[in-house]
Amino acid sequence: MDKHPPLTTGAQAVEYIHSFSWLGSRPGLSRTRQLLAAMGNPEQKLQFIHIVGTNGKGSTAAMLASVLTAAGYTTGLYTSPYIHHFEERMTVNGAEITGDELAAITSWVGGLADQMEEHPTEFELVTCVALEFFRRRDCDIVVLEAGMGGRLDSTNAIPAPQAVVITNIGLDHTAQLGNTVEAIAAEKAAVIKDGCPVILYEQKESVTQVVREVCQAHGASLTIARAQDVVLDRESPEGQWWSWKGQSLFVPLLGDNQRHNGAVVLATLEAISAKYPVSPQALAQGLERVRWPGRFEVLSRNPWFVVDGGHNPQCAATVADNLKRYFPGKAPVLLMGVLEDKDRAGLCELVAPLAQAFVTITPPSPRALDAETLARELSAYGTTAYAAASISQGVERAMELAVADGLVCALGSLYSVGEIRTCVLSKKGDLS
Repeated sequence: MDKHPPLTTGAQAVEYIHSFSWLGSRPGLSRTRQLLAAMGNPEQKLQFIHIVGTNGKGSTAAMLASVLTAAGYTTGLYTSPYIHHFEERMTVNGAEITGDELAAITSWVGGLADQMEEHPTEFELVTCVALEFFRRRDCDIVVLEAGMGGRLDSTNAIPAPQAVVITNIGLDHTAQLGNTVEAIAAEKAAVIKDGCPVILYEQKESVTQVVREVCQAHGASLTIARAQDVVLDRESPEGQWWSWKGQSLFVPLLGDNQRHNGAVVLATLEAISAKYPVSPQALAQGLERVRWPGRFEVLSRNPWFVVDGGHNPQCAATVADNLKRYFPGKAPVLLMGVLEDKDRAGLCELVAPLAQAFVTITPPSPRALDAETLARELSAYGTTAYAAASISQGVERAMELAVADGLVCALGSLYSVGEIRTCVLSKKGDLS
C-alpha cells in the first residue's frame, strides 16, 4: 500500500483509521504484535488492568480509572465505542487525547502499518495508537477494555497485567464467540496470563467453573466479587449510596447492576493495593466523580428522559428492572433503534410489557434495522409504535407522547446515544 500523506489534524487521523473499517473483524493477534514490534513495543513499558466481559465493561473501567486518578496515579483509560466523538476512546486522567496528539501518533503508527503485508484492522490500529498515547503520557497504569471476546482481541497482545477483570457474561457476538455463556466465558478467560490476579463478577456456577479452571492452569488467583459485600443504603435518580467495609460511598450511576460492578471495582482495587494503594478519601472521591454517559443516564426531569445503550436481552432486563426501581408507576414511552444482527426479539419481549408506546428510530450504522421495520415488529406486542424519520424527530415525538410528568426511555443501540443526548440536553439542559 502507498504511504498515506502526513496527518495534521485529529479529523484526518480519524478518517484514516475509519478507512480500514472494510477489513471488519479478523480475529488473531499476529498483526497487532507485528505492528507493536515495529513501534518498539510500547505495551512492554506499561502496566494494565485488562477488562473483558459482555456487559458492564465500560462502567467498571470508568469507575476504576476515576478512583486511580483520584489516588494520584497517571491513569490511562481505553474504551469502545465512543458516544459523541472518537477521542473519547482514549483518555489520561479523564482528559481525552488531543487532536494534535491523535494526528501525530496515527501518522506514525499508520506509516508502519501501511508497510505491513497484511494491514491491521481498524480496531487493531486504534489499539496500537492508544498504547503509544499511554506510553508517551508516561501512564502509571492503564485500564484497558477489550473490544470483542478476549482470546483473539487485539488488547490481548499486552504482557501479564496487574489484574484481569471479567465482568458479566451473556450471549452476544455468538457467531464469533460461541452460542453458550460457557463457551463465551472460555473466550473471555483466555486473556488470563500466568500468575496475574483475576477478579470475576459474581455469576452462574458453570461460568465461574470455566474461569476457575483457566486460573488453575495459569497459577492465577481468583476472586469472586460478591455484591452482598456492597450494601445499598439508599438510591434515587441522582445515584446510589453504598456502605462497604465501614465506609460510606456515593456513586452517580444507577441500577443494581452497578452495585455488582462496584463490587468488582472494589475487589480489583484490593487485589492491586500492594503496588497501587488507594486511600479511603481517594476511593470516595473517585467514585463520586465517575461519569459514564449513556448507561441508564437521566438526561432531563420534565419529562423524565433516560438513555441507555443496552443492545441485548441481558441489558434489556437491567433497563426494565431500573425503570421499575426508579420510576414506579410510570409507563414509559420507549424510544428504540436496534441493529439488524442483534437479538431484538429477546430485547423487545423484556421491555414491551412496560411501554405506554414505542417510537422507533434508525441508528446511524450500516447494520441498522430501519425504523419502519422495527415499528411493524413492535406493533405485534399490542402497543402503538410510531416510526420517526430521524433521531431528532424521534426524540421530539417521544417527549410529546410522554407529556410533562411522563417518562421516556431510549434504548437498543449505543450508536444512537450521542445524537439522542445532544437533542435532549439542548432542549432541557444538563442536570449537572
